[in-house]
Amino acid sequence: MPCEKCAHKTKHRDDDERKKLLNRLSRIEGQIRGIQRMVESDVYCTDILIQVSAVTAALNAFNRELLSNHIHTCVANDIREGRNETIDELCATLQKLMK
Repeated sequence: MPCEKCAHKTKHRDDDERKKLLNRLSRIEGQIRGIQRMVESDVYCTDILIQVSAVTAALNAFNRELLSNHIHTCVANDIREGRNETIDELCATLQKLMK
């Protein structure tokens, strides 16, 4: 749904969805801080790389959850309302995610 005061879209998230997404991001933020401490403490490279891989997996899980929510709500609603341009937007987003 477009914001009345600006050119970008917004999405209302229910409390449960918002809480789940923010919890995931908080855990990822903690992992990043842990990696920073590892670098500061001169931890061995492969140990850091393993933690970076865990962060990458966590970000991918966040993306999957957000994308699923987006398809089930925003995309499905737009298609039902005849706004098929949302399909093109989704395809462009998927192409960017798959780089």
